[in-house]
Amino acid sequence: MITLNINGKSRKINLPADTPLLWALRDQLGLTGTKYGCGMALCGACTVHIDGEPTRACVTPIAAVVGKKIVTIEAIEQDQTGKKVQDAWLNLGVPQCGYCQAGQVMAATALLKQHPQPSDAEIDKAMSGNLCRCGTYPRIRAAIKQAAGLPEGQS
Repeated sequence: MITLNINGKSRKINLPADTPLLWALRDQLGLTGTKYGCGMALCGACTVHIDGEPTRACVTPIAAVVGKKIVTIEAIEQDQTGKKVQDAWLNLGVPQCGYCQAGQVMAATALLKQHPQPSDAEIDKAMSGNLCRCGTYPRIRAAIKQAAGLPEGQS
């Protein structure tokens, strides 16, 4: 039995230590906001925060996150920055199909916590590993700027 700190609560997981965190979250704990995309840490759909860092849950074994603080999309609104990001996402109608958006929000929140007023280059770097098959990148950038309190045209 492995105990993990997920969204501020201790959760017991009865899975092999090498099980990817994604499957513990989705299959054992019912936290289905974190999505399976590629299974190889290439698309960002499974992004969660581990001790504040955006991390791909599909390739992170549960043994590697014991004793660390895990935050999923289900709890990101409890973070002031995460709430601003979610509000901007809704205000600007960022999602199209929505599948990648949990990972996008998690990556954007981590970016704004590290760089409260990011440049376009910082946004590009932080978001480059998160794919959106619908191509909502301009709205994602605008939402990040809105959450940061930046004018959309400012870089």
